[in-house]
Amino acid sequence: MDSNRYIRQTALKEFGPQAQIKLMKSRVLVIGAGGLGVPVLQYLNAMGVGTLGVVERDVVSISNLHRQVLYTEKDIGKSKLDVAFKKLKAQNSATRLRGYDTFLMASNALEIIKDYDIVIDASDNFPTRYLINDACVILKKPFVYGGLQGFEGQVSIFNFKGGPTYRCLFPNMPSIDEIPNCNINGVLGVLPGIVGNLQALETIKMITGIGEVLKGKLLLYNALDQSMQKITFNLQEENLNIFALNNSYGIVSASPFSEITVDELKQLINSQGSVQIIDVRTLEEFEAYKIPNSVHIPLNELENRYHDIDLKQPIYLICQSGKRSAVALEQLKNQFSEIALYSVRGGINTYVAVCS
Repeated sequence: MDSNRYIRQTALKEFGPQAQIKLMKSRVLVIGAGGLGVPVLQYLNAMGVGTLGVVERDVVSISNLHRQVLYTEKDIGKSKLDVAFKKLKAQNSATRLRGYDTFLMASNALEIIKDYDIVIDASDNFPTRYLINDACVILKKPFVYGGLQGFEGQVSIFNFKGGPTYRCLFPNMPSIDEIPNCNINGVLGVLPGIVGNLQALETIKMITGIGEVLKGKLLLYNALDQSMQKITFNLQEENLNIFALNNSYGIVSASPFSEITVDELKQLINSQGSVQIIDVRTLEEFEAYKIPNSVHIPLNELENRYHDIDLKQPIYLICQSGKRSAVALEQLKNQFSEIALYSVRGGINTYVAVCS
């Protein structure tokens, strides 16, 4: 360990060299390298966490750049995992970096999480959070939660030293109708940086034993008036009785073969000349930008327009960001179990970024 590198934090009498050694021996898994994951990774890497694992399968798009400050315009279309690791290695070559170029799913979560001391939820969807929670309860691992909504952020620690779990605070997953539409739910660029840094801080405190962590407390941050408040909640014992993962956690637990990247879709179009693309966005969105030869069937009309789809051919579903197409995939899969279905990861947002 290079003592000069970390001297500004080891000089703190409440921290010292012993805390730095604990960081060096720690293993932290970060789920997502986006708005929350970027500040988490940069600071944990800089501060000397020994091993960082990262689960990420997305590519950099231009709409990421206002908040995911690890990436630049030259990185658009590239794997976030590849870009992040290159820059993290340049920042601190001593960190052991382990990448998982996949989505976290019920089929791989336990195998990935078991090797780490702490899990950080830097995802952007509810199914993944419930999956992380259940896997961490089974494996007895703590996880650091961060959430964003409008101009507000949330941070908490779950499953830590007998503390409550995510299900103790949020017992039931919201329905798709209760989740803000992907075109309406924006985020102020600086907010993920603030919340991600709070997640990194809680992680450091857990590893080193300094301070008081947010066990059983939900921190609410309001960016508009710079206010913070804490909500206390208790462990519900029944939420510890999780011994196996569910078969499905909503759209995130679909087979990995049910999701396709924009690059893979482009390769198919180039090699086959045309593929069956079903665009489930609204008419206004479709008219603003469309993929040539794609068929427009809005999500709310899909149930009544199965006759417009060739069920004998592979179906590639696309929306603006990937959420509605995943819902469409589930709907079609439940109705027609034998057809070949794929949701385009990142949707039109990523398609435009990669193809422009």
